[in-house]
Amino acid sequence: MITSYLLYKLKKTLINKTLGFSSLFFFVLVSCTGQRSEAFQLQFEQDLIPEGIAVDGNTDRVYLNSLKREKIVFSKVNGQNPATFIDTREHGYLSGFGMTIKGDTLYALGNSLTKKRNSSVLLLLQLTTGNLIDSYSLKDGGFHYLNDLAISPKNNIFMTDSESNRIYQIQRPFKNIELFMDSEEVSNSNGIAISDDGDHLYLASTKGIRIVAMDSKEIVNRPNEKYTGIDGLKFYGNNLYGIVNMFSNENGRNGLYKYTLNTAGTKIINTEKLVTFEKDDIIPTTFAIANGAFYFVANTQLDNFDEDKKAIVDPKRLQPYRLRKVPVE
Repeated sequence: MITSYLLYKLKKTLINKTLGFSSLFFFVLVSCTGQRSEAFQLQFEQDLIPEGIAVDGNTDRVYLNSLKREKIVFSKVNGQNPATFIDTREHGYLSGFGMTIKGDTLYALGNSLTKKRNSSVLLLLQLTTGNLIDSYSLKDGGFHYLNDLAISPKNNIFMTDSESNRIYQIQRPFKNIELFMDSEEVSNSNGIAISDDGDHLYLASTKGIRIVAMDSKEIVNRPNEKYTGIDGLKFYGNNLYGIVNMFSNENGRNGLYKYTLNTAGTKIINTEKLVTFEKDDIIPTTFAIANGAFYFVANTQLDNFDEDKKAIVDPKRLQPYRLRKVPVE
């Protein structure tokens, strides 16, 4: 997810274009690796401004949240059967940030977006009904900007605070949000991922992807600016995947990347761009992996959203959302 500061920078660098769409729901694209990918037009309100995405591989449903409308919607990944999952502010939800699915539960972070005395909330929602399982919030009176989350094999929840150096955790079934670590070496972390064995935590920070040994909380790799600009981050098949979106689209750096890890999961040994974002891909943010494919919204239209006012800058520029589906490999 993109913080207020990073969003400001993006607004200064991105080229605003209006893209005309046909009435077709489906079209085919080609990725950097030559793989055929698909794109689907989603039939939601065009002023959602989605940050978080989750895909349920069992039901073939995609879930999107909304910065502006403070709600969560869902449909089939091909755009059919759109519906509201939870309505505006239901269960105390806020502007939507990181989301993920594990088992029969949707984990959804929300944030008030305010610069002072910001509040964040985490909802655990039953996938089949949208009913509330549990909710969490930080209540220490400080400034927090909970942004993205990952779930460990033991069902512990880890969350980034993108406006600080802090990483938080919830050790289920306990109700407390605890400080896991606070270090300048993981400053302003955004995306977050956990290895399948639960041994390592991966953080997309301003100092690059940092790898943390869970037991000791030791950072086991060196900072590297080559791995900055990452928003969403996932661990899959013993490698990392990330969306880079912090640069001007003109320089070709933005895209979906694979970061190959060594066998121990403690070092990045190779980088490969899988998908290049086009000029009409307006700030893809996070992504989901399900049934051997990546899913992300190509045109979140974050550049057309005023975070301070929670308002659309130019309603005439709004367009239908495009969900891209790319085979993992």
